[in-house]
Amino acid sequence: MDIYERIKHVRKDHLGLSQSKFGERLGVSRDMINNIENNRLARPDQKEPIYKLICKEFGISYKWLIHGIGEMDADDSNEAQAIVDSIMTSDDDFAKSVIVAFAKLGEDEWKTVKKIVDEIKKSPD
Repeated sequence: MDIYERIKHVRKDHLGLSQSKFGERLGVSRDMINNIENNRLARPDQKEPIYKLICKEFGISYKWLIHGIGEMDADDSNEAQAIVDSIMTSDDDFAKSVIVAFAKLGEDEWKTVKKIVDEIKKSPD
């Protein structure tokens, strides 16, 4: 099964959505979904953002959607990766800098962050 076939499977068989409803959830037109399912998007820059959005919106494993590897439903690590990917491909420079800063933390710094987060959780609303 190719990517476009897996997308149609997700939409039709897994979610039971029409092309219009599927597109609405993703913020794109029914025509865009039709073009995707019929493999008519020619440029890779058109495809990748919609693939990531499908995974994020419907909890689909990116590895499964792109390569047909593993299970269709995303696990927590795939969800986290999808969130990071979404932030890193956004226009939010602050969010990107936060992700990069966290990625550079060492073990002791993570312990400090954990203490801070634990204290925030304890704070009354």
